[in-house]
Amino acid sequence: MIVNHTAEGWEIITQRSHGLLAGQICAQWKKENRPPRWFDTLIATTEHDDAHNELDKEDLLEENGGPKDYKMKSHRRGNFDPEYCDNLLKMAITKGLYITLLIAKHIHFLYEGEKEAQSYCEKLKKKEKVWLKQAGCTRKDVDKSYRLLELCDAFSLLICEQKLPPEGRRLEISKGPDGKMFELYQNPNKHIVVYPWPFEEDSFIVNYEVRLLDQLAFKNNAEFLKVFRSVPVENKMIRIVKEAGK
Repeated sequence: MIVNHTAEGWEIITQRSHGLLAGQICAQWKKENRPPRWFDTLIATTEHDDAHNELDKEDLLEENGGPKDYKMKSHRRGNFDPEYCDNLLKMAITKGLYITLLIAKHIHFLYEGEKEAQSYCEKLKKKEKVWLKQAGCTRKDVDKSYRLLELCDAFSLLICEQKLPPEGRRLEISKGPDGKMFELYQNPNKHIVVYPWPFEEDSFIVNYEVRLLDQLAFKNNAEFLKVFRSVPVENKMIRIVKEAGK
């Protein structure tokens, strides 16, 4: 889960909600520039963090009793977890091989540089050769789709983690399918402006759900889950717009 500390308490976004936001962003991509196997790409983007429901885990709290942010035991660039990777692939392979190839690419992105993951990633590459042949696609197709997935993932995280810079300052998001770097900033209306503009419409709205907990520390997982499940869900809406005059 994504945990933000605010003046009111803890703002919590589940990983699956973050993934849904990434999927909403992906769905707006300009039609003429969409990668091969478009619908598979969209589904993989939405479900790239769906290995499990983090609320079922046993380690939801950090040592001081506050909710544990995903970066404290990250499934993103650190702390290789083969069980997590296995679950991602098991979920994907029952849906489709192209989706499985994108999830495999995501695992490489997260862990390939880690010593503990080297053997896992080498074995995964051998499986990918078989999957590519059976799926009837090329490595180039998968790479293009994955660059879009990674861009939308990064964009969603910037929103969910409240990393949007103030005062109109620009921030890099990530490179897209054609290798071009995309940036964002907030305009005076608090809308997110993306440059260069890659989407079909000149303006659209995305949303994600958060839960605000005013209790700062919890005795155990059970107490945290009881409070988490009792608070109302807040639906946050963000407008993403094209830069004026562009």
